[in-house]
Amino acid sequence: MTTMLEVAKRAGVSKATVSRVLSGNGYVSQETKDRVFQAIEESGYRPNLLARSLATNKTQTLGLVVTNTLYHGVYFSELLFHAARMTEDQGRRLILADGKHSAEEEREAIQYLLDLKCDAIIIYPRFLSVDEMDTLVKSHSQPIMVLNRRLRKNSSHCVWCDQKTSSFNAVATLIAMGHRDIAFITGSLDSPTGIERLSGYKDALAQHDIPLRNDLIVQGKWSPESGAAGVETLLSNGVNFSALVASNDDMAIGAMKRLDERGITVPTQVSVIGFDDIAIAPYVIPALSSVKIPVTEMIKETIERLIFMLDGGEFNYHQPFLGELMLRDSLISGPAR
Repeated sequence: MTTMLEVAKRAGVSKATVSRVLSGNGYVSQETKDRVFQAIEESGYRPNLLARSLATNKTQTLGLVVTNTLYHGVYFSELLFHAARMTEDQGRRLILADGKHSAEEEREAIQYLLDLKCDAIIIYPRFLSVDEMDTLVKSHSQPIMVLNRRLRKNSSHCVWCDQKTSSFNAVATLIAMGHRDIAFITGSLDSPTGIERLSGYKDALAQHDIPLRNDLIVQGKWSPESGAAGVETLLSNGVNFSALVASNDDMAIGAMKRLDERGITVPTQVSVIGFDDIAIAPYVIPALSSVKIPVTEMIKETIERLIFMLDGGEFNYHQPFLGELMLRDSLISGPAR
């Protein structure tokens, strides 16, 4: 096995210089760095990461906790792709820990990353309460950033999208286009995002003096199958609606397929809006109108803020992100009254 001393001899520098290059501590000229990295590549040297982390108190890793119920689907794929790519761009490695199915298991996943000495941790929570996450942020020296939830006491440690307002705006657009009978397929109601999107729907109706009808609300589970089942429930119950909002695009696409199977055309008879603006949304027929959640921008903000904190900086409160309704062929004006 190649040693650091052998790398130093090959590069024509001291062992201490190789150590400074690898740790990033102390000044080393670019010419010397290039010689050291070339020697490392030629010799196949692999530094002892554990020894380096003990010496520098840094592991060059960021931890990410996500409950595994989010793994299935396009949204998580986009989130993980951008998190991994942006972490790599910062010269660090991303470590994923499974939050599984409960608050206790989310706590265990966070502790696992803390035990690995991750320099900082990102939490995409589903079960942990806001109060508990506020406590976690204050209890640990490593920076902890919460993604897609708003903290009460540590606003600089959260990056979130205002799901409620984003949903409100989408429903308000339908109302402005003349729709009054607007059906809604919820996400899983143990999900904060699902709850917020349903709340935005209700608030939009209330602000426009449209009575809330419980028969227009059906529960989904984020999947295309549950979107199709939601439409089937509405039609079987004889509910009339000119527009439908689904809490994600997967359910919206499932809903459109079932409408087509039942001889109901989109958008001529029912306009449809989804959420997340997944890559396939513009390519289904008709092209799906969808609320675009700025996942890429949120991940970028999260990682940049963590790196800034690791360098000793401090953030003040940051305004939330907001979804943007992408208007496409699945949406037209409502029936004349």
